[in-house]
Amino acid sequence: MAKMNMLQAINNALDLAMAKDDSVLCFGEDVGHFGGVFRATSKLQEKYGRERCFNTPLTEQGIAGFANGMAAQGMKPVAEIQFADYIFPAFDQIVNETAKFRYRSGNEFNVGGLVFRTPYGGGIAGGHYHSQSPEAYFAHTPGLQVIVPRDPYQAKGLLLAAINSPDPVIFFEPKRLYRASVGEVPEAYYELPIGKAEVVQEGSDLTLLAWGAQMEIVQKAADMASEKDGISCEIIDLRSILPWDVDTVVESVLKTGRLVINHEAPLTGGFAGEIAATIQQQCFLHLESPIERVCGLDVPYPLALEKEYIADHLKTYEAIVRSMNF
Repeated sequence: MAKMNMLQAINNALDLAMAKDDSVLCFGEDVGHFGGVFRATSKLQEKYGRERCFNTPLTEQGIAGFANGMAAQGMKPVAEIQFADYIFPAFDQIVNETAKFRYRSGNEFNVGGLVFRTPYGGGIAGGHYHSQSPEAYFAHTPGLQVIVPRDPYQAKGLLLAAINSPDPVIFFEPKRLYRASVGEVPEAYYELPIGKAEVVQEGSDLTLLAWGAQMEIVQKAADMASEKDGISCEIIDLRSILPWDVDTVVESVLKTGRLVINHEAPLTGGFAGEIAATIQQQCFLHLESPIERVCGLDVPYPLALEKEYIADHLKTYEAIVRSMNF
């Protein structure tokens, strides 16, 4: 075991994957000699050479198209989109090519092994072009896997699983936690299951569901509810948006009768809506109160008013109390 922050865990995962399999390579804007804007790929070019870790032109559509082509030829490209906010020029390639590659060939060929890494979310005073959480756009697309880790241990295990997955993966990394989140991480190779949520705290009164950087926030809200009101919250980290673990969430809600979902993206069309619809369908007669959604606001991500925008622990605590008092 070693103490690592999330960036170090991601770098370590890439290092291990590249050492294990010569077909794994990484590329993106400034990824080579510079290590990317956050230094996630630092020293990989020195270790594996320019053929396996290199810079690309500033064209996200080109990065995605190039990644599709390499994956179709049997390589395992890990392509970095420097900020999730800039994944949209690559949207057509990802949604119409990456996601449909296996389907349109009747499984004759595929782009399994392709991973798009991209930092998402706010909390760094990045304003409206460096703070978005676009996971819901991709959750609407069959053929993709969408993963969001919450800490260094999760980031390493899930990234290694993504690189080894037979399906293409979009790997959203919470940049607010890149250097803030530090934990014990095994130095050896390990994978964590894709599509399986994790119950990180048992509870009896209410289920709290989140992913990525918001896990820290819901934990803070749960602690507040326990100390002030004696409310026992069960906390679940969804980890995978697509596919998402319906069974684990249903099992929890059948026990607690209440559900509060928290995500950083705006409320309207956010993935919390999909979860709420599914859970009310499967748990309707067991629900003690309406499902609560604590999300970002339906406005562009603000710079000066970031603290007012974010789905913080206070808003989450208020939702917990509302649900309990219904």
